[in-house]
Amino acid sequence: MYFRRSTPQKSVMFAVNFDDGRTAYMVVENHGKPSDDYLAGSIAKERQDKGELPEGTITTIKRVR
Repeated sequence: MYFRRSTPQKSVMFAVNFDDGRTAYMVVENHGKPSDDYLAGSIAKERQDKGELPEGTITTIKRVR
């Protein structure tokens, strides 16, 4: 009998920096590899449109953990 280990669900935290010096944090559940971090920009924009992130011009997004 063979058992597969279930892969843990990965949540990744990103720091979203704004042009006025503010920083907000967002957690993306089930995020892929670090090479998929480019997707964080579109996710941040969607969350901003929903009101989950503050309004303003996003300057950078960086993976925190």
